[in-house]
Amino acid sequence: MANLNIDLVKQMTYDAIVIGSGMSGGWAAKELCEKGLKTLVLERGRIVEHVTDYPTMNLDPWDLERRGALTPEQKEKHYKAIRTGWIGTDTEHFWADDKANPYTEVKPFLWLRAHQMGGRSLLWGKQTYRWSDIDFRANAEDGHGVDWPIRYKDIEPWYTYVEKFAGISGEALGLPQLPDSHFLPPMELNCVEKEVKERLEKLYDGRHLIIGRCAHLTVPHNGRGKCQFRNRCNRGCPYGAYFSSNGVTLPAAEATGNLTIRPFSIAQSIIYDDANEKATGVRIIDQQTKETIDYKAKIIFCNASTLSTTQILMNSKSKRFENGLGNDCGELGHNLMDHTYRVGAIGTMKGFEDKYYKGRRPNGVYVPRYWNIDESSKSDKFLRGFGYQGAASRSDIPANTESFGGEFKDNLLKPGPWEFFLTGFAECLPYHENKVSLNSKVLDDWGQPTLSIDAEFKENEKALNRQIQSDAVEMLEKVGMDDVLGFDNGHEMGNGIHEMGTARMGRNPKTSVLNDFNQVHAVKNVFVTDGACMTSSACVNPSLTYMALTARAADHAVKELNRQNI
Repeated sequence: MANLNIDLVKQMTYDAIVIGSGMSGGWAAKELCEKGLKTLVLERGRIVEHVTDYPTMNLDPWDLERRGALTPEQKEKHYKAIRTGWIGTDTEHFWADDKANPYTEVKPFLWLRAHQMGGRSLLWGKQTYRWSDIDFRANAEDGHGVDWPIRYKDIEPWYTYVEKFAGISGEALGLPQLPDSHFLPPMELNCVEKEVKERLEKLYDGRHLIIGRCAHLTVPHNGRGKCQFRNRCNRGCPYGAYFSSNGVTLPAAEATGNLTIRPFSIAQSIIYDDANEKATGVRIIDQQTKETIDYKAKIIFCNASTLSTTQILMNSKSKRFENGLGNDCGELGHNLMDHTYRVGAIGTMKGFEDKYYKGRRPNGVYVPRYWNIDESSKSDKFLRGFGYQGAASRSDIPANTESFGGEFKDNLLKPGPWEFFLTGFAECLPYHENKVSLNSKVLDDWGQPTLSIDAEFKENEKALNRQIQSDAVEMLEKVGMDDVLGFDNGHEMGNGIHEMGTARMGRNPKTSVLNDFNQVHAVKNVFVTDGACMTSSACVNPSLTYMALTARAADHAVKELNRQNI
């Protein structure tokens, strides 16, 4: 993959430096390289070659040691991340070492990291939804946070641009609260999901159930194969059927001949020149040798993921910026957000016992937001809103200790009843007191200050969760399900892995870190286009918005560079 700058000349100058190679970093690399800029991508971890470095992509459960269970040593290495219950031997190699990369939880917070080329783009859920003007106007209208410096019309063409390249499957609805994307053919609902959809939409005006909109190819696209319905996506897809930096954007950047990737490069700080009032490069620590090296560039894109980006900015101190690069407003590190989830309802659907489904569809259903989108849907219990994700499937046969022998074996071949669940994703408001700060008392393995994270969901998020559960129970009962059970498996912030904010965009340099093109207000050649830039959180998965903002900012950066404005 590309020119790997490991043992070459270390003091080098590039047109652009991109910190991080994940979801947004891959897009920054592609766009800058395709526009002719010699671009250095600094990756904290190792190289992961597409296909070659997916060791578990084709393994069946019985091929995994201990059927995928972690060893005590692996559990200790990932002692924070294992709280999710998602990490097994099939994906353990893609998750960061929590012991080597500590952080302090002032309040419970789960920070999941993936330190390798591609980052968490190898592990994400691939749900892709556009924001609407309702989302971009929300802060201004209800007074929480600061106003976004952009509106839907500003980002709409960039949504289309990234969708056409990435490949998003789904169906159009024409809803103002969930704008339609440029779609590939949608995946199909199964028989129970179709029945629930029909009953739900007859019972409720303004509520819809659709197949999820996701970054999975349903037809061959741009030289990539279509999804094979294996549902082993987080092991790496050998077909390139889901979107990842490794399989999509980084190969495109490499094809230009302008890409250099330097692995094992911990971005220590962005170097600022007080005389020229510009950033001149990035100082890194070699992860393996612990040597400090400076790289220079005309423009810098910071895409290390939300909290790592903010950590780098905070650590980038100078005479001009004593409290972190671009932190004139004092908002750097504040307004941390995530989505609530793990709350909803589950039930069983009688009938359809003679029906099953083919394959393991890596996608579910989606119920778009229906609260607080207009006057008729306004709630006096909470601000903003939520959407649901879910699915119908046949459960395993219940354990039957009374049968044995032939009867027991015959029962193993009979699927259990149909189950259907909905789980809500609710918007989190941007609270100034939800924050991160540098902790010089706890250092990482490279002697760098770590982060202290002090954030929690508050009453509005709790009120949204109560409505999520209440509505889910009501809907499942009304569509005719049995044994409906509401649940709220409460979780700390970070568990949704949609952490956002801490270096927000805004109109006023006195209250925000970035402008409308994701430039640091006071340092125009530094751009932040990962989750750190977000001014609010909406209730939909954010990665598609990161992609669009990155492509838009890269286009602006190159134009400004050519005009000699940065």
